[in-house]
Amino acid sequence: QVQLVESGGRLVQAGGSLRLSCAPSGRTYRNYAMGWFRQAPTKEREFVAAISWSGGSTDYAGSVKGRFTIFRDGAKNTMYLQMNSLKPEDTALYYCAAQDGSSWPIRRYDYWGQGTQVTVSS
Repeated sequence: QVQLVESGGRLVQAGGSLRLSCAPSGRTYRNYAMGWFRQAPTKEREFVAAISWSGGSTDYAGSVKGRFTIFRDGAKNTMYLQMNSLKPEDTALYYCAAQDGSSWPIRRYDYWGQGTQVTVSS
């Protein structure tokens, strides 16, 4: 069983930057494709970004493309989401998720974290 722990969320002003981290525990995640999702109040959870197990392939939601960057550090066993030019509409609870396997595109997310809150003030 893999447990995912997110960190890095906080209050930031519009136009600012944040870096979220996701560190799995229990097992190495190196063969897992992973992703980030977010859920704002009263809205459904939405896809933000995904990265292949090797880090060589990525995918982004249109709303964040060009502003967010997903990457992973195998040595640190950690995945990141670098968020720049933040907007108030980016305010949400951000979750990391992992597929139990290396297939790409990701077919199904098997593990989820508890989320980290990002709040962007105008």
